[in-house]
Amino acid sequence: MAVRLIALDIDGTLLNSSFEVSARNRAAIADATGRGIEVALVTGRRYDFALPVAQLIDSPLTMIVNNGAMVRSKNGVTYLRHLLDKETARLVLQCTEPWREGAAVVFDRPRANQVILERIDLNDPLRGGYYSRNRRFLAECNPLQNCLDEDPLQVMFTGGVTAMRAVESTLLDAHFRAQIAMAITVYEDKDFAMLDVINPRISKGTTLAEWAAMQGIEREEILAIGDNHNDEAMLSFAGIPVVMANSVPELKTHGWHETHSNDDDGVAAAIERFALREATECA
Repeated sequence: MAVRLIALDIDGTLLNSSFEVSARNRAAIADATGRGIEVALVTGRRYDFALPVAQLIDSPLTMIVNNGAMVRSKNGVTYLRHLLDKETARLVLQCTEPWREGAAVVFDRPRANQVILERIDLNDPLRGGYYSRNRRFLAECNPLQNCLDEDPLQVMFTGGVTAMRAVESTLLDAHFRAQIAMAITVYEDKDFAMLDVINPRISKGTTLAEWAAMQGIEREEILAIGDNHNDEAMLSFAGIPVVMANSVPELKTHGWHETHSNDDDGVAAAIERFALREATECA
C-alpha cells in the first residue's frame, strides 16, 4: 500500500545536531509533497516554536504540535485542539511545587502570554537559551497557578533527567492520574528532559490517528519517523514505523525499521526507501 502521509518528529529527527534541516531532507520532503503525499511535523514543540523549522522547508506542511494537543497548518489554520482542563492543571501545579522552577503553563494565544512561568531567568544554564529565543511569547505570574483563567494546552516541566523522572513518578501516583496524559523527552547525554502534561485522551499517536481518519488515510499508509520516548505512540500507530540511529535505546527494542542518524540524513533515507521507492534500503 502506497504511503499517503509522512509523520516526522523535529528534534533529533528532522533537525541535525546543528539544528538545521539538511538539503537532502528538504529535497526528499519536496519530492514527497510533489507526489501528493502529505507531510506532517509531529512535535512536542508548541506551534510558534515549531514554525521557524517549518519555514525552512519550501513545501506545504501539516503541524501536529504540543505532543498532539493541536493540529494547525503551516499558514495558521487550526484544525484540531485538545486542551487540558484548567482545574486539572491547577492540581498538577499544586502537587509538583518542589519543581516549580522548571514549570510553565502553555496556552494557545496569538503571540504574547503563550508561556507563563513564575520567573524568567535569562541566565538560567538549562533554560536561558529557550527563554531568550522565545522572550516575546513569555510572561511571569507568581504564584503560577493564578494564570489559569482558561484551559491551557499543557503544563510543561524542564530540568535534569532525575528531576523530571521524579515529577513523572509524582504525577503517576497522583489521585487525579486519570485526568492527565504525560509525554516525556529525554536527552541523557545532556542530562536534560522535558515532561509535558496534556489532555488525558491525547498523544502524538492518538492525534495522528484522528487526523489521518479525517483525511481518509489508513494507518498502513502512514510512514512515521522519530527518535525519543514521546514518539513511541506515533510509531506504534503508523503502518511503517522508523526509528533514527540516534534514537533512545528503548525505541530500538520494538523491531521497527531503523534509518541513519539525524546527522546523516536519516529522514531522507527513510522517505526515499518507503515513500518514494527510489531505494531498496536506507542508503
